[in-house]
Amino acid sequence: MPNDSGKSKDLEHERRALQRRLSQLTPKARLDALTDSDDAQKLVRRTPAEDLYFAIQDVGLADATEIVQLATPRQFQTFVDLAAWKKGELDAHALLSWLRAAKGDEHDAFLDKVRGIDLELIEALLRKFTNIHDLEEDPDVNPEGVTFETPEGKYLVEFLVEGVELSAMRSLLNDLFGQNPFETTRLLEAVRWELMGELEETALRFRTARLSDLGFPEPEAAASLYAFVKPETVVRPPSTGPERPGADTGLTTTTRVNFLEEALNALDEEERETFEAELRYLINAALVADGADAGDLDAIRRISERARDYLCLALEYLSDGEPSRAVEVVRLYPSKRVFQVGFSLTLKLKYHADRLFKRPLAKVGDTEMVLAEELAVVTALRRRRPMKAVKVEGAEPMPFRALKELADAEAVLNRVDHQLTLFEDLLGNKPEAIPARLADLKHGDAAVDAERVLTAAVAQAILTHEPRVEPVPKARVVELCEALFEGTAEAPRLKDSARETAYRVLEARVPEDSHPELRRMVDRMLARMTAEIAGSFLIDHTFAVELTEILPVQEG
Repeated sequence: MPNDSGKSKDLEHERRALQRRLSQLTPKARLDALTDSDDAQKLVRRTPAEDLYFAIQDVGLADATEIVQLATPRQFQTFVDLAAWKKGELDAHALLSWLRAAKGDEHDAFLDKVRGIDLELIEALLRKFTNIHDLEEDPDVNPEGVTFETPEGKYLVEFLVEGVELSAMRSLLNDLFGQNPFETTRLLEAVRWELMGELEETALRFRTARLSDLGFPEPEAAASLYAFVKPETVVRPPSTGPERPGADTGLTTTTRVNFLEEALNALDEEERETFEAELRYLINAALVADGADAGDLDAIRRISERARDYLCLALEYLSDGEPSRAVEVVRLYPSKRVFQVGFSLTLKLKYHADRLFKRPLAKVGDTEMVLAEELAVVTALRRRRPMKAVKVEGAEPMPFRALKELADAEAVLNRVDHQLTLFEDLLGNKPEAIPARLADLKHGDAAVDAERVLTAAVAQAILTHEPRVEPVPKARVVELCEALFEGTAEAPRLKDSARETAYRVLEARVPEDSHPELRRMVDRMLARMTAEIAGSFLIDHTFAVELTEILPVQEG
């Protein structure tokens, strides 16, 4: 007697092996491999609907209609659930596009797909794209556009769309009446009285339930993915080999290692399948928590990459920077906990940045008292999902991908702490008087920023040997330039005495542990002043203040 259980296991193993081979192909190659097979329909119908959907979206629906037509009604229902909703609202045009793609030579197969989706969706299409006139109530109705009279002569359907959408709607009605005229007539009668909002609400409830079955949790459950855990309280797996010197923090990794890939490669087949299933649920939960559409391919890519980065951070941290130990972390903890550790490592930086900006003078009006380069880091960290600032003008922040990047961001926050200390000391302890002092530094309509405040302080320190935040009198600009610059217009240099004077005057206002950051700030500002002012001044030792925007100057 044959062993059905063994045969079933063999078939399941074969299916998984096939899916793994297909997953290694590009989306187009994957779909081509399915359709070129001698048993294309069986292969398509054995492939998870979500995998098919994302491959279709990647290559474009117009180039994947054969796959849609080969799919089962249940798979097609998943396609519609993922594609036809945007921010909880039905996208009727997208729904109609998928129905058009499903319309092949197999008439019955198409109608099975139509009957397989929620009736409310068909009603919503008719409600949005047609006007249904009762000929018994108004036999003389004569709309200007294209119309369709029902076979029994009760209704005249006026189409509100054009082109391919018109053809699709007319074809849909023909198919429905061809299969069951009585039922379709009742459908039109119901559509006349249904409210679009109620149709969408009902369809959305059904969709939400199905997405839950696919692994998309409710928002409350999804939000727990981003719960903060103290990384230091999560126990690391025991080491199975000799300890690497200095590996206790994980911060000594100097080359980029994909810790997630290292862990996956070390898992056996069964462990890998379990972990990949966890990853799918994790990404789905992240999509829900971030308010992204379940079928939004761009959002899925972005959130999948971010999830990968959080996992890599946590694996590097919990493995003490040893790639070979990453697999033990995966075996010890569910992927959700690993994800939470990685996210929490970035969240600790956000909490640090938030604390800094609770200081009384961290922001005065619209001005943050932090220099631009460091402010970009702080701004990226204070996002809902903390990010790493990129030192390219106009570039979007990126996810953190290694502990070294976290350590670098922490070092910047420590510098910000010292910058705030300096500006607090320079601006004094009377917050009510500070806005007026900053207003004196304004240039045109631009808001006063921290760079302008620092420039004023450095200039006054060199000119008056006092730590003032005041504009330079116009009559003393040349005197300031004489104290700052030497050399020629072609090879301008900053005088060492100017730098030392600025150090000495401003260091007297801040604690000693802030002196290194103060010197860095002064050096940066003096370098900018030299680059923008020195060459013009050294031509004839005169300077028109209109030539610079960085130096606050007082007229008169």
